[in-house]
Amino acid sequence: MSTIPSRWMTIGDFLLRRLEEAGVGHLFGVPGDFNLELLQQLQDAGTLKWVGNCSELNASYAADGYARLNGMGALLVTNAVGALSAINGVAGSYSEHVPVVCICGSIPLKSIDRGLGMHHTMADGTWDRFLGAYAQVTAAQARLTPHNAVTEIDRLILTAWREKLPVYVELPSDIAYLDIEVPQAPLVLAQPPSDPERLRSCVTAIAAHLSAAKSPAVLVDLDADRFGVAADVMGLAEKMRLPVAVISTAKAVIDETFPYYVGVYNGQASEPHTRAAIETSDCLLSIGYRPIEVTTGDFTAVLPANTIRAHSHSVDVGDDNYQAVTLKEVIRGVLDAVPHVTSRSVPQRPAATGALADGSARLTQAGYWQAVQGYLRAGDVLLLDNGTSYALLGLSLPPGCTFVGSINWGSIGYSVGALLGTLTAAPDRRHLLFLGDGSFQLTAQELSTILRHDHKPVIFLINNGGYTIERGYLGKTEQYNDIATWAYADLPRVLRPDTTARSFVVRTPADLAEALSAPNDTLIFIEAVMDPYDAPAAVMTSSNTGADIDYGPRGPQHRDNVQLRP
Repeated sequence: MSTIPSRWMTIGDFLLRRLEEAGVGHLFGVPGDFNLELLQQLQDAGTLKWVGNCSELNASYAADGYARLNGMGALLVTNAVGALSAINGVAGSYSEHVPVVCICGSIPLKSIDRGLGMHHTMADGTWDRFLGAYAQVTAAQARLTPHNAVTEIDRLILTAWREKLPVYVELPSDIAYLDIEVPQAPLVLAQPPSDPERLRSCVTAIAAHLSAAKSPAVLVDLDADRFGVAADVMGLAEKMRLPVAVISTAKAVIDETFPYYVGVYNGQASEPHTRAAIETSDCLLSIGYRPIEVTTGDFTAVLPANTIRAHSHSVDVGDDNYQAVTLKEVIRGVLDAVPHVTSRSVPQRPAATGALADGSARLTQAGYWQAVQGYLRAGDVLLLDNGTSYALLGLSLPPGCTFVGSINWGSIGYSVGALLGTLTAAPDRRHLLFLGDGSFQLTAQELSTILRHDHKPVIFLINNGGYTIERGYLGKTEQYNDIATWAYADLPRVLRPDTTARSFVVRTPADLAEALSAPNDTLIFIEAVMDPYDAPAAVMTSSNTGADIDYGPRGPQHRDNVQLRP
């Protein structure tokens, strides 16, 4: 007989309790008949706050953005139609290593037991299709029953937190109010401890290699943020005078004013001093490195052959592989084990330069991003969408900034829903959203939710008539890269007629300067009208190269005047 203290709770209340114990304070989603009973339990309990969204896709983006600042996020959808609407955003969370709990209110358990036909199904007597679909994009999945609810709820939430990956929970609509015996103790979020010998050996090996090297360096991917080791990495760099570079997915994970920060490493697209620090290192320590063409300068990144590759729960050092170790324990152990170094020189970053734009001339991408650089301040939350907003990756960020983007997954429209999530998680910080008109049109309706909750972000939207980044790949003048013309700056008032939001349509640097001087005591929406064929040179170059990778030597990109070119 168990001696662990317990109590009785309904299954729905226990799920909500465990989410709260995991640090989740808000639940995003869309109501549906199969999840209304859990929503009612949420309302009755008054602990988690409901944030209703315009679509399940937007809810999944919002939960992702929320989790990046809060540590974990959650969303609630209904069977099949809601789950499949949200699956793109949940897959993005998997790609970007973000812990999100997707709860799906599903068909009654009695319908499964008796084989009863229900709506939001294929009407063919199958029940596991969507568990199967989510098995492709989550770290764990389960359908709750009264017999497994305690075990599975804890397993799924702990898996999400430990692996920094999304999970999927199906809650049949007829069991949420059933009472079950549950543990009295709160859920403890902790990584399993490392195997002591493996940890000791791993730390000793890494410390020895770093200590013996003449030009060691560190390369950081997003897992340094997800697993909470950025401060330890900076401590290690300071102790040993190591240059630290990041790849674009980890923008702002390392304080860009840190003396040993040397910039974004992106293969041949990197600044020369950044490239030299990484590629000529005789002992490179990489943290969670996952290369794709977008983060490697289209496969031009060249890491040293002896690179030490540290991942969330394993490390490769030469021919040796260390399992059963956690990233945080490894980095902290190495930090303690290595000696202080005082004589090593570190590459210096060149000072930023740039001429002031003519205030009366037509606004260009170059002038736009120069003005944005001057607008940034310490502690900002910066969200970008895929497109010309990638220029943000080349700006120098003040201390304490958080960068949020869908770099690996690359889902356009992500940032609008994610903005709602970051605003909900950190309402006292300033949030800046950078996106283009094409991305905005996919998820624009979520601006209404942002306005409904009186949030005060600054939204920078480039209106250039379509998918500019795609014009760099192919179809410079083709209609398939065009979009409908909207009066973007009018949308805050359309979506909330009583809004106090300030909207601006800017066409010159002087217009933009006036907009940037507006007080941020309400939402600010800045629509910048620009030439559809103007784009940052780095973005155009990347698109041109991407076309060669995508379409091969016989592709249509070789025709005359079919691409934007720098």
